[in-house]
Amino acid sequence: ALGAAPHFERPNFPILSRWYPPDVQIALVPFGERALRHFMFLERPEGMSLRDAEGFGSVGPMQPLTVDDPQITAGPEEWHTVGHLYRGIEAGIAYLVDRDGEAAVFIGPPTAQATTQVFEWTALTAVTDLASASAAIEVIVEQGEGARGDWVNSHFGKFVGILEDFLAMRALDPAFEPARPVMPVYLRQPPDVDEVTLIEDQLTRRVADLFNAVYEVILQVQSRYFVHHGETPEELETLAKTAKHLMNWVMRDLGPVLTAQPVGPEFPGRTAGPALEIVRPAFFVLPHRQAAWKILHERLETLAVVCAGLANDVAPEVMTKIEGNLRGMAGDLDQHMKARAASRAGAAPSR
Repeated sequence: ALGAAPHFERPNFPILSRWYPPDVQIALVPFGERALRHFMFLERPEGMSLRDAEGFGSVGPMQPLTVDDPQITAGPEEWHTVGHLYRGIEAGIAYLVDRDGEAAVFIGPPTAQATTQVFEWTALTAVTDLASASAAIEVIVEQGEGARGDWVNSHFGKFVGILEDFLAMRALDPAFEPARPVMPVYLRQPPDVDEVTLIEDQLTRRVADLFNAVYEVILQVQSRYFVHHGETPEELETLAKTAKHLMNWVMRDLGPVLTAQPVGPEFPGRTAGPALEIVRPAFFVLPHRQAAWKILHERLETLAVVCAGLANDVAPEVMTKIEGNLRGMAGDLDQHMKARAASRAGAAPSR
């Protein structure tokens, strides 16, 4: 809405650096009490005093912004809660509108907005002015920490309820474990994390490689949707559906396969947890429409071929199902590309 590009880049997990404010750390941990307490800390309502889960802590003091800061380049903005962050965004947008007017602030094309009509999520709000921006921010804050003073039905409240249920079950059965004995593992040493666990088992490496590749394509499809140029409404709808289907029809089925695989002989009894590796951040953006669609189609077909090969060695029914879903998505893109080619051929001058 403000003319900026979508931002999908991030460091690899765990994020324990100054990428976020010093008291905000993000790491992948198995589902359980520690994970739930960490989620509660991240989603806590503004003004609530709550300690982070064990193993997480501040890496330094907060450095608040000052009104006399003269810099014109972007710099770190420190916030304590998600609500604090978004209320700051809301105040900043209101300040710019008051100073420059809505027409000078909301310069992004309305057609680039993700809407309910395309994504079928009822809470999506097209942001085109200050009122709609404030409404969208209100939804984000209410979903995360709840309406002002009422967090029971928010993400925070749901995590509180899940933790209470978990502790009750643990009281009845101290041996109860709600998740597999996973640990976040990598295929290769990432450049931005000092100490990681690398996968030793060769079959597990193949499954994890597929998982990471699917994750990368999801980011590519989402980037293409938001920075599109020249796509028809029908093509944009296909991009949106492809992103959703990759998450719902591929990642959701592939995750349980990966988390059932062993890490390797040095970690007996431990299974592989996806690390959601970021390998090539700049590769998320595919700037030219015709080339972008060809690359996305090629990647989906390649992933389908990999699934077919894995079906011979692990979870054949699941892998065959995923292969079919990937080929179907590739086919949807191919139909649009063929329609484009036919249209160009029909428009070519005859001799």
